[in-house]
Amino acid sequence: MGPLYDQPRETLTKEQVDASLRYQIMDVVDQIRWIPDFGHERELDWLRNMHDWMISKKRYWGLALPIYDCAACGTVEVIGGREELRERAVEGWETFEGHTPHRPFVDAVKIACPGCGSPVERIKDVGNPWLDAGIVPFSTLHQREDPDYWQEWFPADFITESFPGQFRNWFYSMLAMSTVLRREPPFRTIFGYALVFGEDGRPMHKSWGNAIEFDEAADRMGVDVMRWMFAKARPEENIPFGWHAADESRRELLILWNVYSFFVTYARLAGWTPVTAAPPVAERPVLDRWILSRAAGTAATVEERLLDVDALGAARALSAYLDGLSTWYLRLSRRRFSRSDDPTDRAAAFATLHEALVAGARMLAPVLPFLAESLYENLVAAVAPDAPDSVHLTRWPSAELAAHRDDGLETAMASAQGAVDLARTLRASAHLKTRQPLATAWMALPDRGAAIGDELLRLIADEINVKEVVVIDDDSGLVERRVKPLLPKIGRRLGSAIPAVMAAARTGEVEFGDDGSVTLAGVTLAPDEVEILAMPRPGTAVAHHDGLVVVLDTALTPALVAEGEARELARAIQELRREAGLELDDRIDLWVGPLGDSAAAHLPAIADDTLAVLASGDPPTGVLRSTVELDGGPVVIALRRRAAGG
Repeated sequence: MGPLYDQPRETLTKEQVDASLRYQIMDVVDQIRWIPDFGHERELDWLRNMHDWMISKKRYWGLALPIYDCAACGTVEVIGGREELRERAVEGWETFEGHTPHRPFVDAVKIACPGCGSPVERIKDVGNPWLDAGIVPFSTLHQREDPDYWQEWFPADFITESFPGQFRNWFYSMLAMSTVLRREPPFRTIFGYALVFGEDGRPMHKSWGNAIEFDEAADRMGVDVMRWMFAKARPEENIPFGWHAADESRRELLILWNVYSFFVTYARLAGWTPVTAAPPVAERPVLDRWILSRAAGTAATVEERLLDVDALGAARALSAYLDGLSTWYLRLSRRRFSRSDDPTDRAAAFATLHEALVAGARMLAPVLPFLAESLYENLVAAVAPDAPDSVHLTRWPSAELAAHRDDGLETAMASAQGAVDLARTLRASAHLKTRQPLATAWMALPDRGAAIGDELLRLIADEINVKEVVVIDDDSGLVERRVKPLLPKIGRRLGSAIPAVMAAARTGEVEFGDDGSVTLAGVTLAPDEVEILAMPRPGTAVAHHDGLVVVLDTALTPALVAEGEARELARAIQELRREAGLELDDRIDLWVGPLGDSAAAHLPAIADDTLAVLASGDPPTGVLRSTVELDGGPVVIALRRRAAGG
């Protein structure tokens, strides 16, 4: 290996490096990208501490070392290849002819010693298996026989292997071979990963009962579930592999499958196909434009991450996209797919969800090839004869989707989602049900360079169930700001002034500076020396996060209460429909009572939403019925499937 110098590596001279193979290999190691990056230092550490390597083994099977040691005169010779061995052979070539250079056939060949002329046989040792593995960058591409072809492919762009043990085995042997022969890297990028453990955190062993064979896992889990588990794991950490982990992975993929199932179900009911006319993307509602912008951004991110050998980053981006598609886009758009009063909007919804699902399938294809193919075959190949037969024959969608990218819209939607989250928190703390309408919500937005337009405000209002959302410049008129001095930060600096400062904070005698500072009892405190608390005024609730402030009007009028009861009633009717096993397009006869006048005023709208025809009198015997507890008392609902043509 050469000497190990007692001085910093960067101070070595060229002569010192040329005299030590270990430092030559270190120079090659520096030219390689190591993933995870700690692999670089681990390989250098091995090189700093290693000694000479025993390249032979006293075994029968293995790489036959082409070393000939003359017992008569001590001459040692290494044969350079099959043709040289044939030319030098003095006996045994006929036995070896037609066989690979392995024992026992190659052992029959003897050569003449160049020193004394005695017949010499090959030493009986075989090569260390890692010696054989290390020559792969040269032997598999026939470097000796066809150097021009070999040069086209050397060095390899990428290799991968589980890194425990390989820094001193395969990685090292390839580096050593390539350094000796070429003094350049045998590969450009190396991706190392940790081990697959059982779910109990121990290595898999049959005797421990935590081992799972691949075929069994493929049959029970599904290979795409396994791939998703691996893609979402940090490569530098051991992976706990088992049935429970697979269930977690499968649940995430079922989110996509449920969206796909929803689309197929409603598209068939509506008779929609991809050839149905739809408005241009620029003319579609804000939710449609947002999800297609997210698809464009996700395609760009996934492409970037995969090209950077970052499967985890790609999987996280895909997860975020699928979550947005399911829990935001589809949840807020569901009613559009069953509406018949606005065919243009319904066509836009179907076209957008179809495009979002197809984009998702194409982005998932490198990671989940079978699920992606199944989606593509039904969404595209089955209905578009001119389309590629397989998702794996399509181009990456970044270029096609780029025109849909709208960073401003995505920023505005992020603020809208943040406002919805804050409003939900406020409802929970005020014990207000989600279905209970409220009068007003006020929002003070952070300055993120994107305004929230009227369409987004209506979306927020629908999602948080308020009649009106008002955007305000700041929350000063809606909340009472109180100051809490941070004693650990100001105690030593202010000393005797502390009591007066604290008293002013309690009574609200405070002056707010434009720079975030506050003045209490004539003492100015820096922004990091105080905490500003936003206290709600009576009849309101306030929450804030990252510059976004939401204030809810929590006062309930009789009309709002009645509307809330009507929504609870509609939910109960839908649950009873599901209990009855009705199809989505089945119409029903519906009996409801007793109900107060205010809530009863909403019955026509409830009937329209639930595909019901309101019936009078008592429900007949045998119909499915249920009791709903409303604030005004119990209400009985009953329904049955309406006869065809009724």
